[in-house]
Amino acid sequence: MSSTLSASTLLAVPLAPLVGAAVAGLFGTKFGGNHIGRKVTHSLTILGVLVAFIISAMTLKSVVVDGARFNATLYEWMIVGGLKMEVGFLVDGLTAMMMCVVTFVSLMVHIYTIGYMEEDDGYNRFFSYISLFTFSMLMLVMSNNMLQLFFGWEAVGLVSYLLIGFWFNKPTAIFANMKAFLVNRVGDFGFILGIGLIAAYAGTLNYGEAFAKANTLAGITFPGTEWMLITVICICLFIGAMGKSAQFPLHVWLPDSMEGPTPISALIHAATMVTAGIFMVARMSPLFELSDTALSFILVIGAITALFMGFLGIIQNDIKRVVAYSTLSQLGYMTVALGASAYSVAVFHLMTHAFFKALLFLGAGSVIIGMHHNQDIRWMGGVRKYMPITWITSLLGSLALIGTPFFAGFYSKDSIIEAVHESHLWGANFAYYAVLAGVFITAFYSFRMYFLVFHGKERYDQNPDAHHDDHAHDAHGHDDHGHGHDAHKPHESPWVVWLPLVLLAIPSVVIGFMTIEPMLFGEFFKQAIFVDGAKHHAMKELEEAFHGPVAMAIHGLQTAPFWLALAGVVLSYYMYMINPALPAAIKRAFSPIYNLLENKYYLDWINENIIARGARLLGTGLWKGGDQALIDGAVVNGSWKVIGRVSSVVRWVQSGYIYHYAFAMLLGIFILMTYFVWFKR
Repeated sequence: MSSTLSASTLLAVPLAPLVGAAVAGLFGTKFGGNHIGRKVTHSLTILGVLVAFIISAMTLKSVVVDGARFNATLYEWMIVGGLKMEVGFLVDGLTAMMMCVVTFVSLMVHIYTIGYMEEDDGYNRFFSYISLFTFSMLMLVMSNNMLQLFFGWEAVGLVSYLLIGFWFNKPTAIFANMKAFLVNRVGDFGFILGIGLIAAYAGTLNYGEAFAKANTLAGITFPGTEWMLITVICICLFIGAMGKSAQFPLHVWLPDSMEGPTPISALIHAATMVTAGIFMVARMSPLFELSDTALSFILVIGAITALFMGFLGIIQNDIKRVVAYSTLSQLGYMTVALGASAYSVAVFHLMTHAFFKALLFLGAGSVIIGMHHNQDIRWMGGVRKYMPITWITSLLGSLALIGTPFFAGFYSKDSIIEAVHESHLWGANFAYYAVLAGVFITAFYSFRMYFLVFHGKERYDQNPDAHHDDHAHDAHGHDDHGHGHDAHKPHESPWVVWLPLVLLAIPSVVIGFMTIEPMLFGEFFKQAIFVDGAKHHAMKELEEAFHGPVAMAIHGLQTAPFWLALAGVVLSYYMYMINPALPAAIKRAFSPIYNLLENKYYLDWINENIIARGARLLGTGLWKGGDQALIDGAVVNGSWKVIGRVSSVVRWVQSGYIYHYAFAMLLGIFILMTYFVWFKR
């Protein structure tokens, strides 16, 4: 097989979902006249994503087996002063892996949506949105330049706004999608500043050309400061990643995104959008390697996110929010790996996390269907015997999440912990203990949810609020997806819901074992990720300690992360299965800490009451003082008032009588003569 890839074939990867989205959106909704039905809509969109996945899998095979690469411009939009604006693809190991992850998870979500959204009035519109979301993410990961990267970056933000607020009659959904949109604009402002600095000083937006000038950029000082330009660029780029990948303090939008339907929660949190920031930093590794200051900043921010967002997961009772906070924590782990210059480990965890997190979200959705829209884990229990497929797949996903040896999450999470341990950057010690503590916390809240949902006494008949409106059934008048099950007993979901769970459970177990060696210690990411081994030797230390996936897993049984995870599982079992009165007693004893966690560290309060109100006061001041008083009052209105007053005086000398003008001329001559006689002697 050729060592090159076909441009037309690659172009079909993003275009296939786009065509499906366009047809569904134009002809399957009220906007286009509802010309096609639900079956045609989901068939077309699933076919589009399936085509994209098949081509992505073939591309991955060509990249891995034959060493194929592709880096070319497909369309030149315009040239502005030597700066090229173009559309192009860069396909290497990093891109090919991301293409497969995005398309596979998206395919599972599309199939799952047939069952989950079957009673929803916006069925066709939802399929159009998720296909458009897939197109946007593919354009982002396949780009070979920063203009296209930014297009995909903003496109996933826009479509996420539409999806989070999909049930636009719910005030909480509208608040959540606006919150996500605004918080991401904060991060994106930093991102575009970073791109702008690269364009200004490197004179290009193309990855390869910019990376070739990285050493030149590293020798420039940012004007007016003592900061190195490369540090400013990297921090600005990472601020963009903080928004998209929900890093502290720009994480506040992600838990609220649970207001959207469960399928989109899985797609956003697993394979798209939140992983865009991780991917971007890994892609920009030739720049980030030149700034230890930026790497330390990334390391500390990731550690804070991994630890403190995990604490919030402990007190959540909404099944989707527990999984959402685990996403925040795991994104922190990936970010920590980036800061330790273990970019390949971060991307490796991105991949493994995509499978088991999509599994957990879709499993949560299956539970919600089976529990007749109840999302509160306090009113579940004993679901295992009613939903065996959902139970076993959710257990596998939970074991992968907590890093159980031989499961996918173990290989990536343990590699992150070891990489941080080997790092000598500022903040590495704090980051190491943060991710180590995070292992115990993750195991505790994950199995707290697992035990409360699938084991113990059946509590669903005690639920004071029988409908928790995840599926907006109040707005649409549906109940239980029309499956006709007993109103109180849980039930297993239809096959279109549980089949994606089974297909996602397989890689959640085996993908780490199969891919750790080529991805971390082989040439899988050759020419895609750059690490300065002389300065940052974490990956070298990991390679020296690696003796195969089996030996790593066996050794993992003897390490601190395994025992911390086991302790978290055992403690959660004791507190919620054996001694359920203990959590309430701890809550009473530590009520100030509980209130702090319940209010999410008061960050929402600060945003709404200090930052937002301060912005409104500033805006009011600029409006009243600047616009109304200065511009309108002084400049605009003041100028015409002055002219009017001068005119009111001047018009008296414009009488129209000749003798008045003659008198004025004589008076003027007299004044001039007096001036020259008396003052020019």
